[in-house]
Amino acid sequence: MMSASAVFVHLIGGVALLIWAVRMVRTGVVRAFGSSLRSVLASATRNRVTAVLAGAGVTVLMQSATATAMLLTSFSRRGLVPLAMALAVVLGADVGSAVAAQLLSLNVSHLWPVFVAAGVVTFLVSDADRPQCIGRALIGLGLLTLSLQHLRSTVVPLAESETFGLVLAALAGEPILAAILAAGITWAAHSSLAVVLVIATLALTGAVTPTLAIAAVLGANVGAAAAPLSANWGAAAETKRVPFGNLIMRGAVAAVLIPFAGSLAELAASFGLDGARLTVDAHLAFNIMVALIFVPLIGPVSRLLERIVPATPQPADPARPRYLASVPADVSSEALAAAHREALALGDRVEAMLIKSMEALESGDPKLIRELRLADDAVDAVNEAIKLHLVRMSRKGMSEEDSRRFMEILSFTTNLEHIGDVIDKQLLEMAEKKGRAHLAFSSEGLADLKAFHARVASNFSTALNVFATGDPDLARRLFAEKTAIRDLERHFAERHYARLRAGVTLSMETTSIHMDVLRDLKRIHGHFVVVAQPILEACGELSDTRLRSGDPAGPGRPASYRRTEADGAQPA
Repeated sequence: MMSASAVFVHLIGGVALLIWAVRMVRTGVVRAFGSSLRSVLASATRNRVTAVLAGAGVTVLMQSATATAMLLTSFSRRGLVPLAMALAVVLGADVGSAVAAQLLSLNVSHLWPVFVAAGVVTFLVSDADRPQCIGRALIGLGLLTLSLQHLRSTVVPLAESETFGLVLAALAGEPILAAILAAGITWAAHSSLAVVLVIATLALTGAVTPTLAIAAVLGANVGAAAAPLSANWGAAAETKRVPFGNLIMRGAVAAVLIPFAGSLAELAASFGLDGARLTVDAHLAFNIMVALIFVPLIGPVSRLLERIVPATPQPADPARPRYLASVPADVSSEALAAAHREALALGDRVEAMLIKSMEALESGDPKLIRELRLADDAVDAVNEAIKLHLVRMSRKGMSEEDSRRFMEILSFTTNLEHIGDVIDKQLLEMAEKKGRAHLAFSSEGLADLKAFHARVASNFSTALNVFATGDPDLARRLFAEKTAIRDLERHFAERHYARLRAGVTLSMETTSIHMDVLRDLKRIHGHFVVVAQPILEACGELSDTRLRSGDPAGPGRPASYRRTEADGAQPA
């Protein structure tokens, strides 16, 4: 006979194992089939019925209505799924979670060694990402059934405890308090499935009365709806609408039913339902009821949500990322897509800085220089946010393709930060120096700098398009510009030396600034032209030393290049 403290420790351990097992199943399924599941959800939102069925099916696989709600929150925030259809999917997800509880309530705990063994073998026999994720899900399923077996053996002595019996008896007489307690526990665990299975296990021994079981199940459903809302509490209004709508719908029905938990228990008893079967059946019946009531009312509910949760325009903060919020951490493709969009937006900011830098060099305007320095601070902040986002995402495990994209995004944003630093620390310093000394470029010198700057800026725009599309033709064109920029820098430098030999006073006064601007613009070009390298390497057109001859680089483009460590890819 175990002591009360030992029983309590075993109970906590069993519940913790159950919660962790549910998470393993969810993350394994999401990583193995995340893109397919998201495609199913997105394509099934043409009408309410398919939306409900898709939500139910996806949730049965993921074992988590909360995870489905988080995916739908992301879709709805970006306008990919109408709010009404997102709510329909969430209602289906709630039903799917209840169906999963029905399946897991069956006495299949003796199969846990089979699930674990199959999962370990699947994980170990292949180095590919998907088989390993499937193995993870199977191991999670085995641990889930093992945890249920452990809980059933633990609650037997617990049910015999006089103190525990008094506590449960008191809660049975206070269904509202019991529902609130169950809601809080479910919110903390982020899994109604785990809490409902624990309640069912306790009900199996008779420790939980039918009235208490029904009240706790209703509270668990409310707590499960509150979890995604609290996770997105500080996000934009559009992000909060789907979980808030789910909470309103589930909470409204639960609020009506909780005071009648005793009467519902008597009604269930008349049908011969009690114990664990009553718990999981009440869970399923509640979610089916919510779906039947609110699927026809999805339109009015979505309009109500848009009214009570209005999209309040926020002043744009240049140092705040636009696309990284509310991305499901377990879906690497979703997280990478958000980082890719953020990197493109960062590129637009740096491009604007580059374009304005020529005006700052020409005018020496202190106000414009301060504006560009603030822009560089914002670029640094967003770049840091992208890096942290990518690091957090990488901890979840990535496929080979996702790892390649991860490195491309990280390299691109790092080079963008370097470009911003060159503009801030070099070009703007020279603009200030020129302004303090009241210097001016000669008309010919200024024209040369503007022409070189325009060529670099044009190629920067091409680099952003290369990063956005991965187009090999654009990559070849950008890569070939290395030769043109090198030759153009030499040409303009020679023209400047000719003016010095001719004794042009303005050129003599600004010679160091002029040459430094040419050098730094070439440095900037070297930082962004490397975006073409991984694309050409993937096409098999770029070797370690040379671009293979005979490539369709187009007329007038060089066919071979040499690679240097200092400057990325340099034309031969």
